[in-house]
Amino acid sequence: MNDTVLHVSPVPARAWLAVAALGISAFSIVTSELAPVGMLSTLARDLNQTEYGAGLVVTAYGWVGALAALLSGTMPARISRKALLVGLMLILALSCMVAGLSHSMTAFMSARMAGALAHGAFWALIGVVAAQIVPAEKLGLATSVIFGGVSAASVLGVPLSSFIANMAGWRSAFAVISLVSLVTACALLWTLPTLAAPKPPGLHAYCGIFKNPAIVSLYGATACIISAHFAAFTYVEPLLTKAQGVPIVSISGLLLTSGLSGLAGNIIAGKLIDRHVKGLIIISLLLSAGALGILGLKSIAPLPFWLTGTLLAIWGAGIAIVFVGLQTWLLRSAGDAAQPASAIYVAIFNAAIGTGALAGGKALAVFDFQGIALLAAASLGAASCLSPCLKALRIP
Repeated sequence: MNDTVLHVSPVPARAWLAVAALGISAFSIVTSELAPVGMLSTLARDLNQTEYGAGLVVTAYGWVGALAALLSGTMPARISRKALLVGLMLILALSCMVAGLSHSMTAFMSARMAGALAHGAFWALIGVVAAQIVPAEKLGLATSVIFGGVSAASVLGVPLSSFIANMAGWRSAFAVISLVSLVTACALLWTLPTLAAPKPPGLHAYCGIFKNPAIVSLYGATACIISAHFAAFTYVEPLLTKAQGVPIVSISGLLLTSGLSGLAGNIIAGKLIDRHVKGLIIISLLLSAGALGILGLKSIAPLPFWLTGTLLAIWGAGIAIVFVGLQTWLLRSAGDAAQPASAIYVAIFNAAIGTGALAGGKALAVFDFQGIALLAAASLGAASCLSPCLKALRIP
């Protein structure tokens, strides 16, 4: 099939197929990034690591992804965005395949870092590509479809990876993710038109972002909130199995519950975010902090299974609303500088994932898994009640 040139409007059906392919790409990327969370103990045991050592994979992945997002603006303009996105998805597929074949921590980490490079660059480009293949009046719908892939990864991707790891081993889980990424690359190759690279924003555009106090405050709030969340979420599997006595075979079901509640949170956010973004973020942070805090409380006996699932659902829904709220706030505040502002936001978000995983692992030297949950809950609560970052922000 011949590619549609950028200056010619693509056939609507093909344009939406391309948007759907980008949504599947988002699903593949997020599933690959968070898959170790649902199989951390198995990974640690098979690669002769502690949970903290295995958690460093999440840290390094987040930091490398952040660097790749920042450097994405330097990619040569002569490379079409279509070729670039297809190539990045192929790199992700190869990374997952090699990770599944690894028998040492060094080999596994190296494979994951290659995937992180593709991850960061892909996320920094995906929004710009969506704006090139659909009319401006349909951009909101296209964006929701693409970010629906993120929700689908939380609802299906991560729990399914955990289920496959429990049933057939973690290597099989990475093999399946590699296959999905390969199929996605083929879908992008078939559906995406040939897209000329937009003129990259100059250094002055990035410098101008940091002259906006609202955006700087939002970046700071995002870094704190995401770090706190992933300090606990990275170690959610051992928290549930070792502290709450949840059977390992039930982990995928609980993660599915958390993912479904996150999807519900996205729906709630979509209904209310335009009118109540600030209040919605603060209430969601408090709910997440409360649920996580109860999970971290020490008691004579583990919590009832139904209560554990309910608390995970509240945490998942709350943090999903916060994610949507922060991104909406950013786009409103950035205006015409949305592209460089988003690139910086993606970098900060990924760096915060890595920092949170590292902080949670370091805390294991002093606290147990329940202690990490309590610290993360306290940080989320502080972000909602005390953070001058959130209170200082004004919505345009």
